[in-house]
Amino acid sequence: MADLSIDFKGIKSPNPFWIASGPPGNTGYQAKKAFEAGWGGVVWKTLGDPIINTSSRYGSVDYAGRKMMGFNNIELITDRGLSVNLKEIAEVKKAFPNHAVIASVMVESKEAWQTIIRRVEDTGADGFELNFGCPHGMCERGMGSAVGQEPLVLKEITAWVKEFTKLPVLVKLTPNISDIIDPALAAIESQADGVSLINTLKSIVGVDLDDFTPIPKLRNGAASGGYCGPAVKPIALHMVATLAKHPDFTIPMSGIGGISDWRDAAEFIALGCTSVQVCTAVMHYGFRIVEDLSSGLNSYLDSKGMKSINELRGKAVPQYQDWGDLDLNYKTIAKINPETCIGCQLCYIACEDGAHQCIALPAPASRQRMPLIQEEDCVGCNLCALVCPVPDCIQMVDVSETEELESWNDLMQAGHKFEDGVL
Repeated sequence: MADLSIDFKGIKSPNPFWIASGPPGNTGYQAKKAFEAGWGGVVWKTLGDPIINTSSRYGSVDYAGRKMMGFNNIELITDRGLSVNLKEIAEVKKAFPNHAVIASVMVESKEAWQTIIRRVEDTGADGFELNFGCPHGMCERGMGSAVGQEPLVLKEITAWVKEFTKLPVLVKLTPNISDIIDPALAAIESQADGVSLINTLKSIVGVDLDDFTPIPKLRNGAASGGYCGPAVKPIALHMVATLAKHPDFTIPMSGIGGISDWRDAAEFIALGCTSVQVCTAVMHYGFRIVEDLSSGLNSYLDSKGMKSINELRGKAVPQYQDWGDLDLNYKTIAKINPETCIGCQLCYIACEDGAHQCIALPAPASRQRMPLIQEEDCVGCNLCALVCPVPDCIQMVDVSETEELESWNDLMQAGHKFEDGVL
């Protein structure tokens, strides 16, 4: 079995799977239960001045029979007293000395940061995660994403924390921003030891069409919340890859966003993450999902001949390109397997109405149902393969005429020009 242990700038963990800051990491009871189940780390629910949470505070988007494809919350930071939280953190760390316990923190003034940092240090916690991502409730008070959206403010507060502690400091970034690079580089400039991303996306998941109140509903209305769950994974992967590819980004990442199984975790790690954090999937299925995460990732690494999780980290980064550098000489066409085609003709409908009109129907007299790929017209967009309900029935076949790579940037640098769509 491969070695899944990690060292995140001094925060050691038996595996890369951490509970993300949120309801599953709200109490010592939950943290102990998570570690007993097999999780490697817990990022405690954000500490600060206690607040009062609303009721209700969750909403979801279900799709095609799948519950909670997207999840929305208007929950804020801990509503439990700081002393209670600190006592439980110390107890958990004492009981599980080889597991990672990270304190998520969010306060307002420099003096408050100094006080809470010193108090957390006394618990034996392994490090800090600065919550600069919360998109509701706290940002209206000048915290959370209000900091994450202002790189100069982020840089200043992170520098305060680094002044007050020798423990590793992670900066949790908000996705509610036009460019993730700016706050990430600000974190590096302030000597942060790592970043975690992404926090939740500002959202409204629906409207009750009977009383016209957005969801989740309270007695006097509703507010926008933070969107997470499987639906945000593509956004999170994009932002992780953007940082991993940037030449000036030099610190480790903890990946967050829609991770539900070992494949999701492996994708984040392949794009450069050292650890991965999970919240929504635990809220949906419980701590037991770590069994799949660990066994699945171990089996995958074994199948690839990798002895350590470190061998997977960043493997996908070199293949992540800007569009202008992609090979325009690579050509594919669709091929339908007549042995498995069920004749639903969904590929024809999708191509005819939504793509490039490259698929035809057989003549009615033939009494055949399988659509026909017009190979001379096929542009290789692969929409037909994506909509086909039969696994691997439609394959995209390489018909490239040359092995030579040529990109848009190559064409432009060579002085080529287009006139009326013709090169």
